[in-house]
Amino acid sequence: MIRKMITRVFGRKTPAGPGEPAVIGVGKHGIHRDDISNGSRRTVETLQQQGYKAYVVGGAVRDLLAGLTPKDYDVATNATPEQVRHCFRRSRIIGRRFQIVHVSMGSEIIEVTTFRGHHGEVGSHAGNKAHTDDQGRVLRDNVFGSEKDDAARRDFTVNALYFDPTSETIIDYHHGLADLKQKTLRMIGDPKTRYREDPVRMLRAVRLAAKLGLTIDPEASRPIREMSELIENVPPSRLFDEMLKLLTSGYAVKCVQQLRAEGLHHGLLPLLDVILDQPLGERFVMLALESTDRRVRDGKPISPGFLFATLLWNEVLTKWDAIKASGERPIPALFLAMDGVLDVQAEKLAITRRIVGDIKDIWALQPRFEQRSGKRPYGVLEQPRFRAGYDFLLLRADSGEVESELGQWWTDFMNRDGDARAAMLLPPKPDEAKKRRRRRKPVAVTEE
Repeated sequence: MIRKMITRVFGRKTPAGPGEPAVIGVGKHGIHRDDISNGSRRTVETLQQQGYKAYVVGGAVRDLLAGLTPKDYDVATNATPEQVRHCFRRSRIIGRRFQIVHVSMGSEIIEVTTFRGHHGEVGSHAGNKAHTDDQGRVLRDNVFGSEKDDAARRDFTVNALYFDPTSETIIDYHHGLADLKQKTLRMIGDPKTRYREDPVRMLRAVRLAAKLGLTIDPEASRPIREMSELIENVPPSRLFDEMLKLLTSGYAVKCVQQLRAEGLHHGLLPLLDVILDQPLGERFVMLALESTDRRVRDGKPISPGFLFATLLWNEVLTKWDAIKASGERPIPALFLAMDGVLDVQAEKLAITRRIVGDIKDIWALQPRFEQRSGKRPYGVLEQPRFRAGYDFLLLRADSGEVESELGQWWTDFMNRDGDARAAMLLPPKPDEAKKRRRRRKPVAVTEE
């Protein structure tokens, strides 16, 4: 206890010998126990009181060091999932690829993981060997190990930092703090092997580099282009989660630019495959991503449905035009194009059903904005997804896809009421004249 108190007051940095971590005091790193969330601090303290090692790890420590506010907190411990669960009444074990424990602390959910060991090794907890596929991707990995093993198993050095809120020290096995200060994203271990174990790490490298303003180390960057096809082996649901993180990170524009630079954009989203060849589509998407980034930085809510609707719209337009050219009427052609694009996309990203519904609602509203006569504009205003569809229309106008006058008309129409709104209605076009509905002849009922 006295040693911990001295450490907290003065801080220390022990020299790291071969295989030994640097223990960095608060005077060097600047993170205090009050800087982390109450839930993560209580989780660590509870585990330590039960005799286990426990630290706040990974992204939360990295973001705090970079001056960012962490979105969530993870805890690593030498306690097994069952032992963790017995320490907390409100907890449950989840996961198949690697078991973790979700601990509920008030409104917080703290993710607690047991220190991971090397593949195939039987550590002190006698874990199972990792199961891999033909390409080497890890499918199931409940291999437990030591704190040192766990640090070696993490992907990047900046993610292998362990913060002990009790002593306010950081345990650094792989010089992650130095790499963060030098603005370098460095892989732990052989990059080719690590990418083969989990191809999503290539996307994660792009996201972290863009978010933190880091340069990917050449040793980690070089294999990405030649191994990018491994991403096709990642389950669509997991790929969708990672892409959603990338696009809602607040640095989506930088992420897309980095995806291009690393040769990773092919196959993820159809639009990203052809964006360089279609300037109009590129401007539309970049405007959408810039808007999303601003909202994230301002702390405003964002809609994944709106975001993916913008990313895929250029493909819908191309397919829509082709179907209309074949003789199909505009509205049925739009719905055929929508379904076709989303079906192709589902093979790459498992976009959730709810988000797909939002995407379709936004797209389906676009031709209705062209109808500015009679009662139709009033019906558009009453649509549940009107605001999202309207914002989408403004992006189309800003990018030059449609006339800016159309967006301005709807802005004015939305903000007026009564006679002022009615005065804005345009006369019906000749092809919009109401057609008499044919009455159905009553079907004669014969008795047998």
